[in-house]
Amino acid sequence: MTFSTVDITEEKDGGKSRDKKWPWFGAPIYAAAAFALFYATVLPSFHSYPKMLYQSEEALHPDKFIGERAMRQLAEYSAIGNKMSGSINNEVHTVNFLLREIQKIKDEARLDLYDIEVDTQYSSGAFHLWGMTISYTNLSNVVVKISQKSSDNENYLLVNSHYDSEVQTPAAGDDGVMVVVMLETLRVISRSERTLTHPVVFLFNGAEEACMLGSHGFITQHKWSKNCKALVNLDSTGAGGREVLFQTGPNHPWLAKYYQASVPHPYAQTLAEELFQHNFIPSDTDFRIFRDYGGVPGLDMASVMNGYVYHTEFDNFKNVEYGTYQSTGENVLPLIWALANAPELDNTTAYEKGHTVYYDFLGWFMMTYTESVSIAINVVVSVAAFVCIGTSVYIMTLDNGADAPKAVVMRFAIIFLVQAGTLFVACGLTLLVAVFMQGVGLAESWYYGKWMTFGLYFCTLFFAFGILPATYIGFTKRKTNMKLDQTIACFMHAQCILLALLCIIMTIMGIRSSYFPMLGIFFYAISVLVQIVLKLTLKKSYFVTVHLLFQLLPFFFYTYICYATLVTFVPMEGRDGPESSPDIMISVFIIATAINYAGFVIPIMHKFRKPKIVFSSFGVITIIFIILACTSAGFPFVKQLAPQRYYVLHTQRTFHNLDGTSKQDSGYYIQPVDTRLHELDDTTFKNAEPESWTAATCAAEPYCGLPLYSGRWIEWKDSARWIYSSPPVIPMNINLTQLSKQSLDGNKVRYEYNLRASDRVMMYIDPLDNVKVTDWSFDHTPLLEKHTPPYLIYAIYSQTEEPLNFWVELEHEEGNTDGPYMKLVVSEHFQYHPEHYTEEYKEFLATFPDWTYTTDWFSALESWIV
Repeated sequence: MTFSTVDITEEKDGGKSRDKKWPWFGAPIYAAAAFALFYATVLPSFHSYPKMLYQSEEALHPDKFIGERAMRQLAEYSAIGNKMSGSINNEVHTVNFLLREIQKIKDEARLDLYDIEVDTQYSSGAFHLWGMTISYTNLSNVVVKISQKSSDNENYLLVNSHYDSEVQTPAAGDDGVMVVVMLETLRVISRSERTLTHPVVFLFNGAEEACMLGSHGFITQHKWSKNCKALVNLDSTGAGGREVLFQTGPNHPWLAKYYQASVPHPYAQTLAEELFQHNFIPSDTDFRIFRDYGGVPGLDMASVMNGYVYHTEFDNFKNVEYGTYQSTGENVLPLIWALANAPELDNTTAYEKGHTVYYDFLGWFMMTYTESVSIAINVVVSVAAFVCIGTSVYIMTLDNGADAPKAVVMRFAIIFLVQAGTLFVACGLTLLVAVFMQGVGLAESWYYGKWMTFGLYFCTLFFAFGILPATYIGFTKRKTNMKLDQTIACFMHAQCILLALLCIIMTIMGIRSSYFPMLGIFFYAISVLVQIVLKLTLKKSYFVTVHLLFQLLPFFFYTYICYATLVTFVPMEGRDGPESSPDIMISVFIIATAINYAGFVIPIMHKFRKPKIVFSSFGVITIIFIILACTSAGFPFVKQLAPQRYYVLHTQRTFHNLDGTSKQDSGYYIQPVDTRLHELDDTTFKNAEPESWTAATCAAEPYCGLPLYSGRWIEWKDSARWIYSSPPVIPMNINLTQLSKQSLDGNKVRYEYNLRASDRVMMYIDPLDNVKVTDWSFDHTPLLEKHTPPYLIYAIYSQTEEPLNFWVELEHEEGNTDGPYMKLVVSEHFQYHPEHYTEEYKEFLATFPDWTYTTDWFSALESWIV
């Protein structure tokens, strides 16, 4: 933006000198200036962290979060290793670690001021989530309540994080860093003389990764749960970094107000909330459980940096962003203090006043207001923009050097249509490139090198945004007396009108992220208003200078959001499933952010000579990047840093027939989790069964006879691979015993079973034709909501040898008194027992290239016709 100081005056000599263009080489300088502003302002703001405070400085910083202590605690936590719910590491070693650290806090606490109660909870229960009926037994939580002796208030603030992990990972980022942030927050509060009006319950949750069972056990069973009136949930989808506030309430705007007032390093977007709640993010958090099963409103926050390590062995202590501890701690501590002293906790229902709109600006400050205020702001800003643009066009009709008023209005109308077409073509062409990349097998070429998105999608968008208006301007330049500045202004006016219409439509649809286009409309309307005032007072509008000055802040905001979106979502696309459309998703995110500034920044490039060549260069860059995607530079996966993920289960399957015979086989069940399905066809998968094998098995068995471990795997099963092998070593075979069969009135039959298996079991219940399940001992949601079978049931045990006893009641046709009535399938999963891997299995895993990552375990499946 080097040329922002150049002023184009409205000369009255009638000559073409007033439209004198700038040298063509200024265009790349202008583009470079925009890049420089992004790198000088946006990137440092996004990656800004406060200075770490050390234990040696603690006396100088009373009531402050000491990041070094949290870091040291995380090193110890991470060293425990993998922490699957039910394992010794989780249920014993991690619980003991927490109890030791909590005891240290109690030993140093101001017990003359505070009561600190500690409870180790073991819960069992059942509910329905993600298409699965879930049963759990004896899962642990560590719960701490701190209350000030001077207060007898019975309304509590709940703070939650989880200490369990997924398969193989030490879970330093997800969610160990939040665990130690909670420990340090508890320690600082326990030593402070500051007021704590409401007690704070710190829930160290032992089973989040296992379908959020720990939070369910707490909120439905714990003695303190009914007193918890608000929540701060702390989670992660990466390895630390700045934590983003991405869910609030619902319907409690006061919570976001306290966040805004207390948090020194805000990072919060309503846009992220709406994306999360519409399933754009392949994850979930305990926030859902507290909201749905406890009615507890709250704030949901998660760190998002380096999502490539999420749920892998690389989520370790050394990979956690160094600035995380102090940054997150300095946000969480004052937020907890503020909410714990909030009078709203005494009657939260009285403050249930609709949704909130909130967003930060580069982490510098934060805006928050209610949805009703947002509607008013959107309407006022849009109408004000229409008025300013109308006034600007009217002034153009009065300009001595312009066409007659009717001709000016007609030209503006045509420009509006051209810009509308430009916007449509720009979005469509960008999406077309994404579809092409996926169609030719080049998806995710940007997965590790995010810079690839610039050439593939940004440049495509910029090319279309520039070339069509440039063609129109070149075609009509000898047919009008309108100045070039006025023509450029008309194109930007048209873009603003289009965004205002979009803003109004989003507002009508109840989309709170309508603030997103509103901000661009607001700043553009202000710049037009300033130009009008300058024109009327100084007879000069200082068009370029004023316009670019007022575009600085929206340019920073939109590029900041775009960068944050790529940092967050690009790693997620590598685990969003083989049926996903990653390039389309990323291109849509880029379109959604870039159209808000490109339509106001790109038109300035018409001031340079040879604009068609300038804009065509963006198209050339796109072609170059498509070619790069075909080379090693576009290969998306990198050893350890950004690997391609696979689930690999060494499986033994047994299918029992009605006549008492059975068939058994074994092999490797491989489930890809991204769209690049054929990378290993000629190597690791060279002996895989053809796709027809999967189709045949799917026709004969529920869920294709595969040992699924997640409801999402149902959608993915068509891309699964099967390679026959010798059987795994199963340390505990499935032992299903039919305890009774009882005929009931109304053509019903009831089966009662006893099941002994591993600590993680999946069951499929699939009633045969003309048979339906009318009742069972599991959660009744699928039956009440009339879900379509097969029914998927997930059961998990922790540190207990008690069997799973269950019963199923079926209704059949009157003449079918002997059965069969259903297929019953049981699969057991051994997720943290690598000591039982066979040598053949280890050798097979070694055939995966070093740029892949396998989440592996072994399992057994048995199927019966009952």
